[in-house]
Amino acid sequence: MNPSTHEAGALDGNSVYRRITLHLIPFIFICYLFNYLDRVNVGFAKLQMLDALKFSETVYGLGAGIFFIGYVLCGLPSNLALTRFGPRRWIGVMMIAWGTLSTCLLFVTTPTQFYALRLLTGAAEAGFFPGIVLYLSQWYPSHRRGRIMALFMSAIPVSGLLGGPFSGWILNHFAVGQGGLAAWQWMFLIQGLPTVVLGLLAFMLLCDKVSHARWLSPQERQLVASEIAADERARPQVEKTSIGAILTLPFIWVLGFIYFCIQAGVYAINFWLPSIIKGLGFSDALVIGWISAIPYLLAGVFMVLVGRSADLRNERRWHLVVPMLMGAGGLIIAANFAGTPAIAILGLTIATMGALTGLPMFWPLPTAFLSASVAAGGLALINSIGQMAGFLSPYIVGWIKDQTGSTDVALYSLAGLTVVGAIVALRVSRNTATATEAAEVA
Repeated sequence: MNPSTHEAGALDGNSVYRRITLHLIPFIFICYLFNYLDRVNVGFAKLQMLDALKFSETVYGLGAGIFFIGYVLCGLPSNLALTRFGPRRWIGVMMIAWGTLSTCLLFVTTPTQFYALRLLTGAAEAGFFPGIVLYLSQWYPSHRRGRIMALFMSAIPVSGLLGGPFSGWILNHFAVGQGGLAAWQWMFLIQGLPTVVLGLLAFMLLCDKVSHARWLSPQERQLVASEIAADERARPQVEKTSIGAILTLPFIWVLGFIYFCIQAGVYAINFWLPSIIKGLGFSDALVIGWISAIPYLLAGVFMVLVGRSADLRNERRWHLVVPMLMGAGGLIIAANFAGTPAIAILGLTIATMGALTGLPMFWPLPTAFLSASVAAGGLALINSIGQMAGFLSPYIVGWIKDQTGSTDVALYSLAGLTVVGAIVALRVSRNTATATEAAEVA
């Protein structure tokens, strides 16, 4: 053993990864917070935008969902571009592009313009989330990813926690239409421009790989590199790495279906929570914002606790399945007690806690199973399959509400889909995953 290896082995791994976390996660967290806020703030804009522009619920649902058509179409090539140009450059470019397009939503006057901007915004940010998942897998070995993914993805509930009251305040504060803009237009402007600034900062604050991290000592970089290399050797190896070969791996499609089921509930909550709360009898935008913050606050706490538990117990399946079943149960409660606001909000809270926690608990599965040769394409494909729910879920909810005057049937349907996803997830284990990959290689 050479001296440098011996010295690296003497390092405290926990302190090294703590330094990495303190250096990377706060900035990535803020970026993802604005990523999610820019994606779903149309749910609050809807409270005023529909009346101002004379849009129907179906037009809103289609506009909210068409974002994910661009997202799905560009997810795989965008993630491959990230591996070619490097995370620092590509993440910065994506953020500047989608921040600009999201801001431009303030100029929308027709359904066609609404659809076009949402489509382009989805295409612009398509590679961000799978790129970050891939990026983190190059810094953390698999046994440390549960809590890291929970910390990173807690930006989702935090965006709801802060974004709900903030969006409600904007809609109230700018209600008189300062500067010739309506309140919903101010919301897109105020929440879109910071993303452009963060994109510029990404060029300075991120580094492409562990070996470029000058804020780590050579011994610390060696320790991380050796653990990542050992992690890679333990994964099933797939020799064929073309896009066509990745598309033929059944395990990727199974994981994509599970992720689709999780996201169907998540996006129903994100895009329709303000409207559902308004339908319970609350009319003031700021009050709706504060009430919508409650589910996200509890979801953020629950997400971090479950992520920590999953790592400590080195158990993934039940830490994924139980939150998914919670999400389904919460949607059923919310639909069944729509006439009782307190119980309905409790149901929405349980649904939000379960659905959002299912997201970070899902991603350690594919990152543990996919080798580096297929990770970029495989993670992007899984994410794209799941994000198709972002198109179908809001549109179906809007269509059902136009037809029935209620969201109850849609919530029951999404709850049923989540249960199916949980049953499939329950069957996923390292043994079945390895067997599936090995069969494809053979």
